[in-house]
Amino acid sequence: MALLHAKTAAGRQEIEDRARRLPAALRSILLMVDGQRDESELRGLFEGLRAPQDALEQLAALGLIEVVGGRAEPAPQRGLCSGREQDPALYQQLYDAMSDAVRRHLGLKGYFMQLKIERCTDAVTLEKLCPEMIAAIGKARSPALAQRWWQEIQVSLTPVTAEVVPG
Repeated sequence: MALLHAKTAAGRQEIEDRARRLPAALRSILLMVDGQRDESELRGLFEGLRAPQDALEQLAALGLIEVVGGRAEPAPQRGLCSGREQDPALYQQLYDAMSDAVRRHLGLKGYFMQLKIERCTDAVTLEKLCPEMIAAIGKARSPALAQRWWQEIQVSLTPVTAEVVPG
């Protein structure tokens, strides 16, 4: 769960009297901060409102919102494709593994998943599809099998670094 933000007394006052004359996008974000939507939900609204990416930070710096709950999300883990985005061998390995999983674990239920796999043109887009694949396998078979499949994929796609033996 991400951080939850709520309006401060100054934020509620700003909604009523518009004394600070906030830009429209910041005001819209301020209106949506309610202590119920988490940070990721609020950030998802930024593009549609044309709000700056640091809108929450700006509102917090002005004393209009504050953190009232939740916890910070862990730093994103390095993806399988990091540094190898354009590697055709990685794409082929991931494509083959995902297509094989559809055949073995999803059967006919995996038809639409296979269509999504077919639309992916590089390893990065295939990697973005993996959480959906894990959920589908978990629903069709079992969550334990889905997690085991994902761990096997991670191990098989992790680049092996050869150690140089001095000699």
